[in-house]
Amino acid sequence: MFDTIVRMFKEKSDFLSGEEISRALGITRAAVWKKIKALREKGYVIDGSTAKGYRLIKTPEFSVEEVKTLVKGNFGKEIIFHKSIDSTNALAMELAEKGVPNGTVIIADRQLKGKGRLGRTWFSPPEGNIYMSVIVRPEMEPKDATLLTIMSAISCARAIESSTGFKAKIKWPNDLMASGKKLGGILTEMKSDQDRIIFAVIGIGINVNARLDAFPPDVRSVAASLIEELGGQRLSRTLIVAEILKELEYWFKVLMKGGRMQLINEWKKLSSTLGMKVKVVSGKDTFSGIAEDIDGEGMLILRLPSGGRKKISAGDVTMLK
Repeated sequence: MFDTIVRMFKEKSDFLSGEEISRALGITRAAVWKKIKALREKGYVIDGSTAKGYRLIKTPEFSVEEVKTLVKGNFGKEIIFHKSIDSTNALAMELAEKGVPNGTVIIADRQLKGKGRLGRTWFSPPEGNIYMSVIVRPEMEPKDATLLTIMSAISCARAIESSTGFKAKIKWPNDLMASGKKLGGILTEMKSDQDRIIFAVIGIGINVNARLDAFPPDVRSVAASLIEELGGQRLSRTLIVAEILKELEYWFKVLMKGGRMQLINEWKKLSSTLGMKVKVVSGKDTFSGIAEDIDGEGMLILRLPSGGRKKISAGDVTMLK
């Protein structure tokens, strides 16, 4: 109901009468006043006039209601927001198990136990950054799960560019990069049987408005933040999240329609890895060589010093000089 009111404000730049809102929502004028009061408590600046009604002056830096007005498809149709949560991925896995629909989104302002790859933690200070998880139900085999991560990285990079103008790069397989440092990451978790993925959760963390001096020293040395890259002006997470959801829906459809090579080719355009000398730690093994390509399953093809080639399905990549 809140998103309907926000949408009405967006569609009419002038004052919106209480009667118009009452009629559109099927509620009393007293109930309208309570909704306006609740929106103000959420950070909306709304001018009120006894004679004219209400006019939206300013929206908060992040607004679930506004995100819903900006996305038109299934991704983001249902958004669950928490001010603070242990992990958006953990909650998303629980909800996916209960059968919530494809495209359901969980967003938090803060994570107490943010999850990174390989059991690591994801530093998640309150407010300012994006911590979100999207539940998908793809018709694909578990061996192709890497393509979901690649799809998500493309979606985030394109969304950041379209909403802020900043061109993020992708380090195989899941890191969003800025100035050679980590701007964001993607953690894909799933439930599957032998031949199909039952559901997957795409976890996305992006440093947007957090200043690097707020990060622990060991994280600060390898992290990037959009606010730092773009000269210090605070950015709208609302617009970035909405663009991510639009891009995710588009690229998910591409993947489901068999367009994996379109996906791979798009990833190559955004890659900071290909052509570089790298070290890859994969499980207990370490390989060095030139990151030559990725194949149709999203696996990294490494050209070894011996001249041979090694396919890597998962691992940590470090750029070598």
